[in-house]
Amino acid sequence: METPVVKRLRADARRNRERLLAVADEVLAKNGPSASTEDIARAAGVGIGTLFRHFPTKEALLEAVFVARLRQLTAQAEQLASAADPGAAFETFFRQIIAEARTKLTLADALASAGIDLKHAAGESKPNLTAAIERLLARAQQVGSVRSDIGTAELLALIVGTSRAVQQLGDRPEVESRMVRVVLDGLSGPRAATALRPRSART
Repeated sequence: METPVVKRLRADARRNRERLLAVADEVLAKNGPSASTEDIARAAGVGIGTLFRHFPTKEALLEAVFVARLRQLTAQAEQLASAADPGAAFETFFRQIIAEARTKLTLADALASAGIDLKHAAGESKPNLTAAIERLLARAQQVGSVRSDIGTAELLALIVGTSRAVQQLGDRPEVESRMVRVVLDGLSGPRAATALRPRSART
């Protein structure tokens, strides 16, 4: 049985790890994968030794941040899957995942360049995210907000393609917004199409 001291040490270690991941995510989003472990430790308010106790290498830290982002996206998708308006929930999630595309893909590319198997690194996070996206899609299709001839495979391909396009655009928010709107319009089902038509055309 664990003593109170051991439990406290374990709790402290978990908090330190979670803080390091959160801060690393912020620093990497701002400065990219070239950000140093020293910068991350300093921003987290811990020594470099503490960082390396949790993440023995920079690649291990990048991998942990990558997996944490997948889990966060999964939690968001699962929460939105029970929203009152499935169509709005679908669009919210699509925009969210694309908004994070630039930093997520840069991180994934850095891991791949380091020889890390992303599929192995993702573990159960990737299939869990896919399942949550599938539920979001199914609910939006049931109410006619998303066209019925789109499957999960096509949607995931569109997410990846749009994400890569955003990555190539650089910092051009207006162009990015128009591009995402075009993709969402292409995914729209009969309910969404009716809402977009002028009132005179509906009668």
